[in-house]
Amino acid sequence: MPPEEDARAILRLALRHEQSLAASLDPAFAQENWGFLAQQCVENLLKSLIVLAGEQPPLSHDLERLQLLAGVRLPEELLALQEFEVKARYSPEETPLSCSRAELLAQIRQLRAELEHLLEGANRQGTGTS
Repeated sequence: MPPEEDARAILRLALRHEQSLAASLDPAFAQENWGFLAQQCVENLLKSLIVLAGEQPPLSHDLERLQLLAGVRLPEELLALQEFEVKARYSPEETPLSCSRAELLAQIRQLRAELEHLLEGANRQGTGTS
């Protein structure tokens, strides 16, 4: 399977998380759960970028490591979602988000848009159109 097809498959997982994030902007939805979904979404977007570059993503949830392998620089607010991968889910303590849910979702959507732009370019190259 070409890398862009594998990247699109991972993107579909990220989109599922993004839809859940958009549907759970209500503060009544636990922020630890929201943060976990956001972390998973960012992780999948980064892994999709890695796959699109023809590499195998590591079995890792470390956003800092994944961003380096993906060749991108995430905003600090998105990197801060790392706390939600494990720690926040299992701690009885409240874990604050780095900024509002709406701001984080906007940053996630921007990262997704950049990925989709790259996928469109890969598709044009693959079909020989420009």
